[in-house]
Amino acid sequence: MTLTNLTIYSTFMMAMAGLTLHRTHLMSALICLEGMMLAIFIGLALWCSQMDSMSLSINPMALITLSACEASTGLAILVATNRTHGSDLIKNLNLLQC
Repeated sequence: MTLTNLTIYSTFMMAMAGLTLHRTHLMSALICLEGMMLAIFIGLALWCSQMDSMSLSINPMALITLSACEASTGLAILVATNRTHGSDLIKNLNLLQC
């Protein structure tokens, strides 16, 4: 395992550990999700550059596009939650309410 692979794997695992262990605020969960997506993006972009294939280069762009859509949806949910509940604490959210 190279140093680059170790760095990408450890970044992804730290973001996943942050997502599972520090679930108090919705904003921290969104930041951890973005960290996971960026680790995947960097790994995919480095893999495509190592393979020297132009047909694989669309995959990182598609991933970063979907990541931007996920981030905008998460921020919209954060704003809506903050307006209705007064804070972004995850324990205050009830998924059974409409």
